[in-house]
Amino acid sequence: MAKRILIVDDALFMRKMIRSILEKAGYEVVGEAGSGIEALEEYTRLKPDLVTLDITMPEMDGLETVKVLCLTYPNAKVLMVSAMGQREMVIGAITAGAKDFVVKPFDEEKVIQAVRKLIERES
Repeated sequence: MAKRILIVDDALFMRKMIRSILEKAGYEVVGEAGSGIEALEEYTRLKPDLVTLDITMPEMDGLETVKVLCLTYPNAKVLMVSAMGQREMVIGAITAGAKDFVVKPFDEEKVIQAVRKLIERES
C-alpha cells in the first residue's frame, strides 16, 4: 500500500510540484492545505504517514504549525520545506519536532530521499 502524504504550502504551484514529485515516486498524496490552520484540520481528518510543511505561510506559519502538530500528534512525521536563507527557521522547526527539511528550489531526488528516510523510519 502506498504511503499517504499531506502537502502544506500556501503556493498552489509549489503544492503541484511536490505532488508531481511524490506521485512519480509512488506515494499517495491524500490532501493539500494552503495554511497551517488548514493543515491541522486536514491532518486530524486524514492521519497521513507524512506531512510536507512550508515554513513561510500566512495565518499560522510552519514553525507554529509543526509545534502544535507534534504536541497533538507526537508520532507525526513532518518534512519542512524552506527557501534558501531560512537556516534559523529550519533549526527552530527541527527543535519543534520536524524530522528533516528540504530547501527550495529543490532537487527531485533529494525530496524523494528525505521522504523515503522519514517514512521508513519507525515512529
